[in-house]
Amino acid sequence: MTIIQQSPPTSESELINRAQALAGYTLGELAELAGQTPPPDLRRDKGWVGQLLEWHLGANAGSQPVPDFADLGIELKTIPISHQGKPLETTFVCVAPLIGLQGIRWETSHIRHKLARVLWIPVEGEREIPLAERHVGSPLLWSPSVEEEARLKRDWEELMDFIVLGRVEQITARHGEVLQLRPKAANSRVLTEAYGADGQPIKTLPRGFYLKTQFTAEILARHFML
Repeated sequence: MTIIQQSPPTSESELINRAQALAGYTLGELAELAGQTPPPDLRRDKGWVGQLLEWHLGANAGSQPVPDFADLGIELKTIPISHQGKPLETTFVCVAPLIGLQGIRWETSHIRHKLARVLWIPVEGEREIPLAERHVGSPLLWSPSVEEEARLKRDWEELMDFIVLGRVEQITARHGEVLQLRPKAANSRVLTEAYGADGQPIKTLPRGFYLKTQFTAEILARHFML
């Protein structure tokens, strides 16, 4: 039997209806419907949950640098949660630019584009629950409020100042209130170009922007009234 992926949704309401229809299923059940076998864990397959839900929802962006539902401008983010409904880890947004930064502004940045409209799907994430037995939760469609965007912009500008001034390697997870920058690479041999303190090119680990758990916890708590 040939299993065919859903065609891309044509409206926000169609996407939300599809996401709501997945709530309550286990990852194992959704994998079977997609003709997939769940990995034993996520150590080597970190993106598997997101890819499985993308398949069911009809995401069409692939690896392109655009939101997952490109025609709708909506990004999909799965978020592993605890028994209390709290996020268990930070949320990757996108890779950070380390060179070619002339004229870069928050208003036209890739990260702002990615966060403009997000479909959050909570998934049970407690380690003692086998991956295939973890349930998918109710979806939430979110756009940053004026106050949330101001916080994101403030952190982004602080972190980008470090990069522009050649201080990327001085950034730690403590920098930023809601946004953090940290290495994003499969292993320490994967290096990319950046600026050094004197403006000279250096090699460093690629960096990614991540939303801190306190920020995503606020989003979930406000929507689900936790």
